[in-house]
Amino acid sequence: MSKASILTDLEDIVGKGFASNKPEDLYIYSQDPGASEPRPVDFVVMPKTVEEVQEIVKLANNEKIPVIPMGGGLTLSGLILPVHKGIVMDMKRMDKILEINTLGRYAVLEAGVTTGSLVSYLKDNHPDLQAPVPDAPTSATVAGNVLIHGSGSLSQKYGHHAHMINGLEVVLPTGVITKLGSCAISKYWFSKAPIPDLIGLFTSSFGTMGIITKVSIKLFPKPKERDIIFGLTQDFDGLPDLMSKITYTEFAEDLMIGHSHTPSNMKNFCSLMIYITGNSKEEMDLKRSTIEKILKEKNIQVTPIMGQTRTYLMDHPQYTAAFAADWRKGGGFEYVGSFIPLEKIPEAIEKGVIISKKYGLIPSLLCRIIGSGHAVMFSVTFPFNRADPDDRKNAREGLEETNKMVLEIGGIPWKTELVGQKHTMERADPHYKELFKRVRNLLDPNGIMNPGNWEV
Repeated sequence: MSKASILTDLEDIVGKGFASNKPEDLYIYSQDPGASEPRPVDFVVMPKTVEEVQEIVKLANNEKIPVIPMGGGLTLSGLILPVHKGIVMDMKRMDKILEINTLGRYAVLEAGVTTGSLVSYLKDNHPDLQAPVPDAPTSATVAGNVLIHGSGSLSQKYGHHAHMINGLEVVLPTGVITKLGSCAISKYWFSKAPIPDLIGLFTSSFGTMGIITKVSIKLFPKPKERDIIFGLTQDFDGLPDLMSKITYTEFAEDLMIGHSHTPSNMKNFCSLMIYITGNSKEEMDLKRSTIEKILKEKNIQVTPIMGQTRTYLMDHPQYTAAFAADWRKGGGFEYVGSFIPLEKIPEAIEKGVIISKKYGLIPSLLCRIIGSGHAVMFSVTFPFNRADPDDRKNAREGLEETNKMVLEIGGIPWKTELVGQKHTMERADPHYKELFKRVRNLLDPNGIMNPGNWEV
């Protein structure tokens, strides 16, 4: 079928204003905010309903055209850039908040609902409830965040955001609509258990298993007060034990470690950002005094934070890392994210600094404790000049070396680009790879779903 015929069929499905192959429309879909090279796109389409998604996938399957689902388009790793051209499916029009269950504390959302719109809706209509919020612009979609094991607010307390999925509605690569979780059995989207859990097939699979059209996520009670305890330490080797002791109290809402060489007198320190929440002064005083006692026992001075610095650190979502990275002209920002064991924090920081310096960058690193110390999100930032091809290449090479380092110390790159996926798969158990390949081929026999990603 010709491109003109395919465009006509797409327009018949979604309406003339919501499908295009014009270069001026495709341009923005050929690149992302990160350092990946632009890639050509054949079509962009914006469905409004699950039935429209279904018809688009059926068309793509018949014509063997790649389909790449896109949420907010804010990933920095090229995950929404077509490897083999094809159709980018922009989910922004599917933006309905379908249900807020206040007793069961969960939300049912279409795939295009943004973090900002959910937070605003809860603030106006359910002020006692809160959702997990990633450290990303508020235009990031909730579904996109949870499907890539996003982290941010509530991650230290409850785990990465994929832990908070109750159910999914998915259009499989053959066009079949299916539901996963309790919604497959019941009209209530309240749990992924106790039936066999297939939701994990669709998390961190980068759209290679199907297209998510609805998601149910957990909501949580919203405390009345929130504050930060800020400290500085030179004992890098003692960080794992310190983090274990703080998380053991279960008093912290969020817990981050920052290491930066700007200003230069900070290069021998790690900053500690410990967020506490509560519903009374007595509760907040107890949490603060308990955590400060632990810091004092470790000879860590608690530092008052005031003014604009306090405003940045109390931002929700937390944008401090992005501010710290934007020291290079040209507006480009990329970072290697990874999940590492708690005990590997000192080694990851040491090696991350070495790599940053090797590529001519001011070291800027962040650790966020995930799930009461069960894991750590570790990142190294790579600012670059977007207008300078050599600078972009420098960032990509730094990213690759950092991903290799993470794998060598026993961690796993997170939401990684194609090269990082390749290095990760090279280290994977061969039976895992074979099973992954068989499942993917079963679901997607024509190989249309974001091909090129997670190739075995």
